[in-house]
Amino acid sequence: MSEEKVRYSDAELEEFKALIEKKLDKARKELDMLQSAFSYKDGNSTDDTSPTFKLMEDGSEIATREEIGQLAMRQKKFIQNLEGAMQRIQAKTYGICRETGKLIQKERLMAVPHATLSMEAKLKQNK
Repeated sequence: MSEEKVRYSDAELEEFKALIEKKLDKARKELDMLQSAFSYKDGNSTDDTSPTFKLMEDGSEIATREEIGQLAMRQKKFIQNLEGAMQRIQAKTYGICRETGKLIQKERLMAVPHATLSMEAKLKQNK
């Protein structure tokens, strides 16, 4: 009878760490881009156009800013989740389901590296 694995090996944790660092780098760049667009650092506003056109554009501009703000908030949460995964790697608890205590499948972690639930627990949660 084979013994069930209780945690990922240090080599596997390093593999996950590299994947998460890559995703963190990309996510932070995207957040910077969203924050830049939100604060209009590029100066693409309607300030220099005619007043009539400016009134029409203001409503659209507000909606766009709200969408960008929501995207930035989602991106921040994603970054926090990835940073949490990095902390679990440091603690060598990465990949352990917080509901079942079993290892989360490697394929799932490669697709969703910040996952804290196994598919079994996730499916039970969605019922």
